[in-house]
Amino acid sequence: MTELRFDEALYDGFAIDEAAKVFEPFLAIERERAGGFFVLRVSLTEAAAADGHVEADAAAELANYALGKTIERKGSFT
Repeated sequence: MTELRFDEALYDGFAIDEAAKVFEPFLAIERERAGGFFVLRVSLTEAAAADGHVEADAAAELANYALGKTIERKGSFT
């Protein structure tokens, strides 16, 4: 399991949800909001592992996707 933490002051919640939905074929995802963070706990699905995917890589790509969507929604990252 990999835990991803996204600061609510920086990341858009809708962007986090969209990223999670896009990566559900590859990652089993538990969502939580705690201490000013959107928290995602992700585990590689069996199908994704069988296709040769790596959990750390999929988690990093989800984080990148969430960042990109946040920038699209907010117009900038500051």
